[in-house]
Formats: sequence, structure tokens, C-alpha cells
Amino acid sequence: MNFNFLAIPIPVQLLLAFVAIVGYVFGRRSKRPGGESPGRSRRELRRAQLVAAELEKIAWDLRKALVRHHASVHKFRDKVGKLDARQQDSAWKDLCREAEEILRPTLRLAAQISNAHEEIRQQSANLMTFTEVRTDPLTGVNNRRGLDDALGAQLALMNRYGTRFSIAMFDIDRFKQINDVQGHLFGDQILTQLARMIDESVRETDVVARFGGEEFLVVMPETDLEGATKFADRLRQQIAQEMPLTVSGGVAEGMDGDSHESLVARADTALYAAKSAGRNCIFRHTGETAEMVNSLVTA
Repeated sequence: MNFNFLAIPIPVQLLLAFVAIVGYVFGRRSKRPGGESPGRSRRELRRAQLVAAELEKIAWDLRKALVRHHASVHKFRDKVGKLDARQQDSAWKDLCREAEEILRPTLRLAAQISNAHEEIRQQSANLMTFTEVRTDPLTGVNNRRGLDDALGAQLALMNRYGTRFSIAMFDIDRFKQINDVQGHLFGDQILTQLARMIDESVRETDVVARFGGEEFLVVMPETDLEGATKFADRLRQQIAQEMPLTVSGGVAEGMDGDSHESLVARADTALYAAKSAGRNCIFRHTGETAEMVNSLVTA
């Protein structure tokens, strides 16, 4: 049997992912000339490069695993071929021994392929955030569809591997007043500016989405409740200092048994508590109750 290292088939998901990367880099900006800030464009390009690097690593690891496993299978085939069928008892014992030897690398490969499938699924969700159908046309961040994809990927990782992630929901205080006094065009400019500020404040791996009219939600992988709380209050303070408005926020961490709805509902409950407490503050939901966190966070 001849084995060509370069001829190992690449999973379809990987091919689609790389096609999406190319389409994003060369096509998206041409559709929206001048519509994005240089900072956002650089950040999204870094995100695209990060996704490409992760996909390349997955493909390389799988190729190495297949090479190793092919060597094990080749060795197993040769040993089985040399068994003397006339010595049935001895041949049967040798066959059992060789089967046990090939079983271990086979199970390792199966586990690695399963893990790669989950990683590809996560990176595919990241790629989906670049597509126009998942982009809010006014602010340029993700829309609800993009948010659902990001939450689905994080919930799947949490349920399978126990990874942690959190979300933060922000709402502009008294936004109706801004629209009524200064007009809807100014209100749209405020939404765009706020979305840009949030987007420039997060990590490449985070996902920013417009959740509602004046609500934004940030999905933060590998982040516990405490870390998300600190981020949310730092951002609240920055917005109050640099924009003519304030925001209230609610923070929640993914928990066992969560769905999209239950997780977002906890963040929304915390946000409502922040509004009721006077606005321009952050509450977090512990899983049992919403608590004010300003006193827990240093500027």
C-alpha cells in the first residue's frame, strides 16, 4: 500500500472554512467601502488570521496523527499476514495480542478526530461572524443570528469539555430621551460609536453583537464571572468618560444545563436590576440572585 502524505483528504469543514476566510479578506470590504473604522478592520483581520492559524493547526495535527496511525495499521497488517493459520491456538493468541496493540492507537485517533470536529465547529462559528448575513447593518457588529451561533458554540464546548465562558449585556441609559431630543439620526450615530467602542475593547476571541435596539451583548470565551465583571465595569467607566451617555450592564456565566435563553435571561435579570438601582452600574447574576458589583471592581 502506497501512502502519500500530501494526499490525505482534508475534512470538508476545513475546506469551507478556508474558502470563507478568503471570501472575507478579499470580498467584504469591497461591499462596504469606508463603512468600518481602521481599528475595527485591523481587529477583524487579526481575528481572521487567528482562525486561519487554528484551522491550520487542526489540519496539521490530524495529518500527523493519520501518518502515525497508518504506520501502526501497516505493521498490524504485516503481522497478521505472517500468522500461520495451521497452528490455530497459537495463531489465535497472536491475533488477540496484535489486535490489542492496534486498538490503542486506533482509539487515540478516534478521540483526536472527535476533538478536531468540535474545534472545527468552534472555528466555523467564528468564521460565521464575518459574513454579512450575521452582521447588523447599522453598527457592523454581529446581529442576533451571529450571536446565536457564538452562544451555541460556547455552550457545546462547555457541555463537552467543561470550558468556562461568560456574557455581558449593556443597555444605553435613557436612550429614548436621546432620540426624542436630538433626533433618530443622532441616535443612530450614538449606536454606531458605542458599538465601535465595545468592539475595540474586547479580545480577538470575544464576540460582540447588537442584541436589541440599544442593547449590546459580549460573549467572552474562557472567562469566569469575576473576569467578565471586571471587564464590564471597566467598559462602563470608559463609556461614561468618553461618550455623552452612560450604560447599565448585566453579567452572567454559563452554567450546567444552560440554554441560550436561560443564560441570556440571567444577564437580562442582572441588567434590569442595574436599571432599577439607578442606572450607570453593573450587576452580575450568581445563578441564584443578581448583585451589584461596582464596589468589587477597581477602576
